[in-house]
Amino acid sequence: MINRGTFSAALAAAAAGSLTSWRVAQGATVTNGVRNVVLIHGAYADGSSWSDVINRLQASGIRATAVQNSLDSFADDVATTRRVLAMQDGPTVLVAHSYGGMILSETGLDPNVTALVYVAARAPDAGENYSALAATYPAAPASAGLVTRDRYSQLSEDAFLEDFANGVDAKRAHELYAVQSPITATLFAGAVTTAAAWRSKPSWYAVSKQDRTINPDLERFMAKRMNATTIEVEAGHLSLVSHPDAIANLILAAAAHDG
Repeated sequence: MINRGTFSAALAAAAAGSLTSWRVAQGATVTNGVRNVVLIHGAYADGSSWSDVINRLQASGIRATAVQNSLDSFADDVATTRRVLAMQDGPTVLVAHSYGGMILSETGLDPNVTALVYVAARAPDAGENYSALAATYPAAPASAGLVTRDRYSQLSEDAFLEDFANGVDAKRAHELYAVQSPITATLFAGAVTTAAAWRSKPSWYAVSKQDRTINPDLERFMAKRMNATTIEVEAGHLSLVSHPDAIANLILAAAAHDG
């Protein structure tokens, strides 16, 4: 069993970019039975957005698998995640960023899923209109840069670099823009149909304090509503890219959870 106070200190240090604290978390997690982590990417991205986190998880003895969503429909993306979960060989931590949180909330009831980790992610309740919920908070700037053509939408270059990838190294941000995955204009119309997994599974949440894609106060509301173990990261929306130590540590904390 890992000491919660020790892990909290490690998480706080990781948020400030401490590699040493990551090593502490790494050593603490090796003895835990959860070896599988499945990572769900969000809109305007693909599975490669998790690469820096994956490196750290693998170094900790974790078997990490990134889902590759089509971003054509919520139902298709849910089915894709379920196929990946079916391929895991035991208890699994399910992790999601941004739009991927909707998929996480829908698929996290899988009996092999032991814990949920939301990274600046949507966390709707069953049947809840996420867009209506988001509208109760001031709009984040990124949405103003959405460009739609022939049924597909993506972020303009300025919106992607300044609002979606704010805080990411400029070279890396341009690389991420180059592999941006367009979404269908109706993707966000999907809704969680079963009981939201966070209602019954232990949950963790990383709030991005400088997020310009999802309002940070909305993230805080969703984290509090699910009674999540929460950290706040001095990062924009892509904390998994700009602060991989902090996000890897949060996932390792979920993997070390003893119920």
